[in-house]
Amino acid sequence: MRIAGLLFDKDGTLFDFQATWGAWTRRLLQQEAGNDPTLLAALADVLGYDLQTGRFRADSLVIARTADEVAEAILPLLPSQRKPALVARMNAAAAAAPQVEAAPLAPLLSSMVADGYRLGVMTNDAEAPARAHLGAAGVEGLFDFIAGFDSGHGHKPDSGPLLAFAESVGLDPAACAMIGDSTHDLVAGRAAGMTCIGVLTGPADHAALARYADVVLPSIAQLPVWLGR
Repeated sequence: MRIAGLLFDKDGTLFDFQATWGAWTRRLLQQEAGNDPTLLAALADVLGYDLQTGRFRADSLVIARTADEVAEAILPLLPSQRKPALVARMNAAAAAAPQVEAAPLAPLLSSMVADGYRLGVMTNDAEAPARAHLGAAGVEGLFDFIAGFDSGHGHKPDSGPLLAFAESVGLDPAACAMIGDSTHDLVAGRAAGMTCIGVLTGPADHAALARYADVVLPSIAQLPVWLGR
């Protein structure tokens, strides 16, 4: 069946993960830790973040977890904090984070729309920051479907939000592809019956993604050539 719908993950797929979130995470952790270097190191360790290199480990929980889950993980280190306030603070900071595009998004996605593809974004980020990032890149209007973990469809690796995309654009899931940089993306794609395309613009390496992907590409820049194969 010809692929007609393309559902993208956001962080690590549309936007380069390490380049976007490395420095931002350092600033966030420093803000939460204040002047306590021991707390700063503990927060970084829980998140799988290397303070020396400013990069995330491949097994970091931040890669595929929701903001709620990330907040839950660090709350034991911040006993004076309340989860709703922490999540709100994280989402507000994330919405303002400058995004580094994995490839020039406007021309790439515009060409896909011109070729007749229906486009969507499913991220385990919240929907509001996702829309802010896509809007800042000038591509929000190119997507038929944009959902976060808080949009009411569930979150990856569950197949629910992927099936919601297929339904919203009137396509059989088998006519859709899930494009992502994490195993959560690809596991969800398999469960939904979609073609699974891995990209290497997140922390996961080729071997980790190849276990679940139909193909692993360097980035979404190579997607048009692969689709036209």
